[in-house]
Amino acid sequence: MPDFIKKIKKLGYLVKLDTNGSNPKMIKKLIDDGLIDYVAMDIKSSFGKYDKATGIKANLDDIKESIAIIKNSNLDYEFRMTVVPSLHEKEDVIQAVKEIGKAKKFFLQNFRPEKTINPEFEKIKPYSEDFLSAIRDEISEFFDICQVRG
Repeated sequence: MPDFIKKIKKLGYLVKLDTNGSNPKMIKKLIDDGLIDYVAMDIKSSFGKYDKATGIKANLDDIKESIAIIKNSNLDYEFRMTVVPSLHEKEDVIQAVKEIGKAKKFFLQNFRPEKTINPEFEKIKPYSEDFLSAIRDEISEFFDICQVRG
């Protein structure tokens, strides 16, 4: 990946990294080498429910390390969480935010039940905008910017 990004940077483009945080060494290398300009990391759930949200055994040490690397970088960044009714309750989002701690940006994203890997998820009704806005209001003190994305 670094070689590909170097080619993009030589063309004069800015590079945004979207990551799930599972490879903190790569994130650190890309940041240290000045190859990325922005990082967006998906937070899947609170640490206690990460495995349920991902469907696999997540390496939480890697996730925590990635969060720390990103927060301590000089880059602009965001954390975001797609809130799925069958996987997340309000308390899960609040707990995840506490685990991230103070940060620049956090976006709550509403689940959209279309083109899902698991067809069962297409039957899930997303949370209301009001529900997500209420969570945003409760967690916004942790972030410089905290918004709901449709």
